[in-house]
Amino acid sequence: METIRQILDHKGKVIHYVSPETTVYDALLLMADKNIGAVLVLNEGKLFGIMSERDYARKIALKGKFSKEVPVKEIMSNEVFVINIDQSIEDAKAIMINKRIRHLPVMANEKLEGIISIGDVVNAVMAKNDMMIDQLITYIKGCPETQVEKK
Repeated sequence: METIRQILDHKGKVIHYVSPETTVYDALLLMADKNIGAVLVLNEGKLFGIMSERDYARKIALKGKFSKEVPVKEIMSNEVFVINIDQSIEDAKAIMINKRIRHLPVMANEKLEGIISIGDVVNAVMAKNDMMIDQLITYIKGCPETQVEKK
């Protein structure tokens, strides 16, 4: 079973975060600089919320507010779904689909270990599928009763 730990081992455990008092504008600058679609909101070292591009679009841009004046705590998502580092990639996929979210903070023993995105999950699933296809091709080519022709 492939786990979330394997995704973090591959991509790294860097966590980009802001405080609840950070302006939305400064959070957006960080997101643009790091090329990420969401940023975690930590308060006194604890996970407090998450702010995504979607939060900005719906709660600032569409309402005519000014991102330089609004703190992140006013638009962040308070209900943050998390995943344990030892859970499966399939678990992450199910949570993201069922909850309609694109980012999942990763926890281990109540400690924040990283964050994964839907892109990370898709890449992991595709890599697993590619490996299975390669194994099947190798198996088929190795069977004396089958002839595989390359076109």
